[in-house]
Amino acid sequence: MTNSVFSGLNRRHFLSLSGGLLAAGSLSRFTLAADRPPVTSPRATSGDAAVEPDWDERLTVTVGPKDAQIVGTTEKALQAAVDSVARFGGGTVHVLPGTYKLRNSVYLASNVRILGSGDDSILVKEPSVKTKLAVDSDWFDQEITLSDAKGFQVGDGVCLKTKNPDNGGIDVAKRTLVARSGNRFKLDKALRQNFWEMGESTAATLFPLFSGELITDVVIENIALDGNKANSENLDGNYSGCIFLQDCSRIAIKHVTARNSNGDGISWQICHDVVVENCHSHDNVGLGLHPGSGSQRPVMRDNKIDRNDIGIFFCWGVKFGLAEKNHIDGNTSYGVSIGHRDNNNLIVDNEIRNSGKTGVLFRPERGKAFAPHRNRVENNRIIDSGPDAGIAIDVQGETESIALTKNEIRETRQPKQRVGVRIGAQTRDVELIDNRIEGFATAIQDLRNA
Repeated sequence: MTNSVFSGLNRRHFLSLSGGLLAAGSLSRFTLAADRPPVTSPRATSGDAAVEPDWDERLTVTVGPKDAQIVGTTEKALQAAVDSVARFGGGTVHVLPGTYKLRNSVYLASNVRILGSGDDSILVKEPSVKTKLAVDSDWFDQEITLSDAKGFQVGDGVCLKTKNPDNGGIDVAKRTLVARSGNRFKLDKALRQNFWEMGESTAATLFPLFSGELITDVVIENIALDGNKANSENLDGNYSGCIFLQDCSRIAIKHVTARNSNGDGISWQICHDVVVENCHSHDNVGLGLHPGSGSQRPVMRDNKIDRNDIGIFFCWGVKFGLAEKNHIDGNTSYGVSIGHRDNNNLIVDNEIRNSGKTGVLFRPERGKAFAPHRNRVENNRIIDSGPDAGIAIDVQGETESIALTKNEIRETRQPKQRVGVRIGAQTRDVELIDNRIEGFATAIQDLRNA
């Protein structure tokens, strides 16, 4: 396979994807030092992941219903292809046209590219089943006993939930069933939490379609993912989605459809330099795109994000992110939501339409130390936001240093009690520069002066 077809498994390509944004975050000050000569003829060197030759060909393994190196239409066939490519240091898993029905996640690996065949390659989650646990399992146990094992199989991905007896919260663990005797199943890993009958503990076949943890330099592109929300229990974006990533770096997700999840479309938690481009995340119960807690330098560009609960949700501590040229339409609550210590982000040149409550929300959080500061909302088109008393841009809490610049903020329905921009009473240094605001009962509501 030539390099023109195989893209995305070296650092050079990841830097180019972000239009230069990733370069400042990914490379150390030593690499950028003017007195250090550039690497002009790279060689493969043991342990050096920063500089790699741009190889013309890498391993490719095909998987599909027929005429493939690995024949099959389940997660087992897809996983076998991923593991085979990873064993040889990386390459491409080419998913041929077909409908693939999954009972567990496909677990991604570093330096592996998933290349589908567009909308002709469809991964669908199988319907979920759920039951109570029949026997207490302690935090050191590696097994569970189900009240009713009908519908559960060895190899299934499961989600365990219980009410924590100490704090009343819900504890969650994701595991795989690896062996069974009747209603009793061994897990792939120990629990590390208590799942007791008194906590009304349950097991359900819930999982992301693609799952990645502690991996780097991965590409997912040109494939369709369907979460089958009509036949699946809910699992929120802190644990799942059509794609779910945890503690990963340098991930590119391109030309992917993520739809019908009873949770999020695409979610990544504590993941850095994630690029999501030209994707379509739609009709998910949770969040369309979820740059999760602690994620640095996410780039979300040229995506369609439709009919989710929230279009783009900046979680906790998301910094130096870019949301650019996305089409965000018909999301039930908010087009874009930004909050807890989400600082120094740029939301630019997006079209945000028909949001159920608010077009762009700056969440109030728990005081100044937790508020989102130093963010820019620039050159966006924010149209028809919320109900009769809806707000296009709502800056709440003790948020500081926000620039709202050159946005087109319009209401094409009747003005009713609608507001173009609302500035909260405790905010500071909110600048409005050259915005066009039309069709509202109140163009700018500045509660600082109330």
